[in-house]
Amino acid sequence: MIKIGNITLPDFPLLLAPMEDVSDPPFRAVCKDNGVDLMYTEFISSEGLIRDAIKSRQKLDIFDYEKPIGIQIFGGDEEAMAMSARIVDAVNPDLLDINFGCPVKKVVSKGAGAAVLKDVDLMVRLTKACVNSTTLPVTVKTRLGWDESNKNIVEVAERLQDVGIKALSIHGRTRSQLYKGEADWRLIAEVKNNPRIHMPIFGNGDIDSPEKALEYKNRFGVDGIMIGRAAIGYPWIFNEIKYYLQTGEHLPAPTIQQRISAIKKHLQRSIEWKGEVLGMLEMRRHYANYLKGLPNIKDYRIRLTTLKDAEAIYNLLNEINDVYVDIQPEKRKLNISDLAYSCG
Repeated sequence: MIKIGNITLPDFPLLLAPMEDVSDPPFRAVCKDNGVDLMYTEFISSEGLIRDAIKSRQKLDIFDYEKPIGIQIFGGDEEAMAMSARIVDAVNPDLLDINFGCPVKKVVSKGAGAAVLKDVDLMVRLTKACVNSTTLPVTVKTRLGWDESNKNIVEVAERLQDVGIKALSIHGRTRSQLYKGEADWRLIAEVKNNPRIHMPIFGNGDIDSPEKALEYKNRFGVDGIMIGRAAIGYPWIFNEIKYYLQTGEHLPAPTIQQRISAIKKHLQRSIEWKGEVLGMLEMRRHYANYLKGLPNIKDYRIRLTTLKDAEAIYNLLNEINDVYVDIQPEKRKLNISDLAYSCG
């Protein structure tokens, strides 16, 4: 078993990465149905939280069925991070996670996310401010370093552990790489094998199949894997990986009925959480990923993203189900470089 503070996870847990505009409660619900062991909210601006910004506050919404779940915050100011940690503490998640990995310009330009990798002393102060301001276990998600010449993750891991974090998730790229090129897990393994490190180390980056999950588990010895973009439109990846690790065999690809059922649940939760109009609008980004690989699906996808009535969308989903009911979809051949969603 893996322990993070008082949280107990199974051996080699699978984590859902926090992704901006993706990892909301509706998306997390379908991932929870399909075997994920630990989830996180979208990252939340510490400045937004203490200003009581509506969008930031809404991201604090968590539900009992999601547990264990962590709330992730980001920022570059010690006082704001400490105040945010106290706000998160009151919401009662299972843990507080700090994002020191997001590479996007709007975050980095504010001295937050991956920008903090350029100043490890500041990273330590920000982390300590959070640890001292909450009763929750504090974890961190970050990258290998700022750029190819500054891969300082080994130092980062040691110093953050020294100020009290309970687990570390590492994306195997530098900030300068963004999401390009292949994730390099060798430094993640170096952190895991460091005799000074006794907290769980989770690897993140490019895991898009059960085979790769097993290969990276064996090659790099991490305590678990965090999956982000590969779960978008394909929440079944968690159970597929678990089954393959246990048996060496593949689960069948999700049927059209399973795909449509997941879309309906995702849509229903989206409408319940954000209201009918916004819930339907925000669901539009997901249809193509759920239906990827089905022959002649383009016209249906276009209709799904133009309909403005929930009942009409459900009726069209039923029609898609009926049209494709005798077609067994192939396993999705995923190019996650095409899914440029922001996470650490």
